[in-house]
Amino acid sequence: MSEVINNMKTRRSIRKYKPDMIPEDVLNRIIEAGTYAATGMGKQSPIIIAVTNKEIRDKFSKMNAEIMGVDSDPFYGAPVVLIVLADKARPTYVYDGSLVMGNLMLAAHAEGIGSCWIHRAKEEFESAEGKAFLKSLGIEGDYEGIGHCVLGYTDGEEPKAMPRKENYVYCVK
Repeated sequence: MSEVINNMKTRRSIRKYKPDMIPEDVLNRIIEAGTYAATGMGKQSPIIIAVTNKEIRDKFSKMNAEIMGVDSDPFYGAPVVLIVLADKARPTYVYDGSLVMGNLMLAAHAEGIGSCWIHRAKEEFESAEGKAFLKSLGIEGDYEGIGHCVLGYTDGEEPKAMPRKENYVYCVK
């Protein structure tokens, strides 16, 4: 079995992280993999915002928790948050951003880094606070939050895969 297919079969969402920061070179390889995701007509509608600053990370965690209606950390203690947004001007923007998220998670797994897709980025970046954050970075345009890819070293055992459901695939010959 190829290494890529093995990574696809063994990657799992991690929901408990050590506080240790990911080395910059490893993080950069993961981010670069995200930039090579397939996009509609190769137009590359997504952008990735890499958050390693704990104060900003905690600010987004709090915003996300408020949207979710909880007091806990929806980022599960992960020290890195890669926020994927996509330009709504492209008709494939949601799919494009979703493929970026997939590439980020698979690349993280290949590097020995745990990951999890956290939702509510759409709501965060529809808010005045989210829009102000983008503006502070010089990001202009009509972007929708696709997801947060939280990254870090797994604290504990990685979950096992659930058995594949029956009738997952239908073959038409």
